[in-house]
Amino acid sequence: MPSIHYPAHLKQHFASDNYAGMCGPAAHWFNEANNSGHAPAYGDDEWTLKVSNALRELFQTDCDIYFVFNGTAANSLALASLCQSYHSVVCSPVAHIETDECGGPEFFSNGSKLLVADAGGIAAQHGKLTPDAVETMVTKRSDLHYPKPKVVSLTQATELGTVYTVEEVRAIAAIAKRRQLKVHMDGARFANAVATLGCHPSDITWRAGVDVLCFGGTKNGLPVGEAVVFFDKKLSEDFAYRVKQAGQLASKMRFISAPWLGMLHDDVWLSNARHANAMAQRLSAKLDAIPNCRLLAPTQANGVFVHLPKPAIEALQTAGWRFYEFIAGGGCRFMCSWDTTAEAVDALAAAIAAALTSTTAPSPQ
Repeated sequence: MPSIHYPAHLKQHFASDNYAGMCGPAAHWFNEANNSGHAPAYGDDEWTLKVSNALRELFQTDCDIYFVFNGTAANSLALASLCQSYHSVVCSPVAHIETDECGGPEFFSNGSKLLVADAGGIAAQHGKLTPDAVETMVTKRSDLHYPKPKVVSLTQATELGTVYTVEEVRAIAAIAKRRQLKVHMDGARFANAVATLGCHPSDITWRAGVDVLCFGGTKNGLPVGEAVVFFDKKLSEDFAYRVKQAGQLASKMRFISAPWLGMLHDDVWLSNARHANAMAQRLSAKLDAIPNCRLLAPTQANGVFVHLPKPAIEALQTAGWRFYEFIAGGGCRFMCSWDTTAEAVDALAAAIAAALTSTTAPSPQ
């Protein structure tokens, strides 16, 4: 199997881990599927079967697995399978399903409402839901005029780069089960969370009370594709029809599923995430040492969130650095990827330091 290279000539950015390309092992199995001749369509191929079985082995349980093109489809269709149109989903104010999916969850569920938990308490938890916040939302009203709570949605790792511990997931799931709610996990960066926790992937999912996981691969070295994993198989009834109706059933499914073999073999999915996390830790440490550069949240996965003065932000953007502000909780978000190099991290940190120095220096008399 080809080794992973980090070409020095490729300029790297920190706007999103979606910027990174396909890692070597994923590319290897993509090409293997391409070179294997004709194969049945719509997921009836050997590659999709092999990957599905490998995921069941990874999670140490029998589960139903479906592949879709992207995270918005994974979340929206998964939630639609858990809700009727008169139901609601409890989520964080910064949840991707609330802020960045263009109403997809509501659309595919025919109108299920997202109930955003208390922003003050969630802000203090750096984007994480708490058992108390869930309980408050679920017990707020029980009359016929209010959308009936049906699901709690957790993002792991969160949109602010923090990670739910196993105990935190268990506590929220316990509240959910007591209130007859299902638990959905948006795992766009699930690999990064597992790498941080050092736990078995089953411990943070079905063993902790999660019913369905949207396991992200695109941000961790795959060319495209997410896996929707139903630990409670009763909930996946007719899910294949939802996938088809939503235009998410790939005719050449093997090109979405086969690269997962490269990710799952020798735990490449985990080593990729560990590398991205390590680069984020490196960047976080460097930025924390720079005056006027304030970290906004603990660096627990592969994202670093900092407050920078506006002139420094403009100087960095003028210099060609790409990063996001609107999803950074009032600051700047810098994402590290499976292929982020230490040299790129150091160059960014130096650029931020220079931008701060040049924009905050006193005017000459």
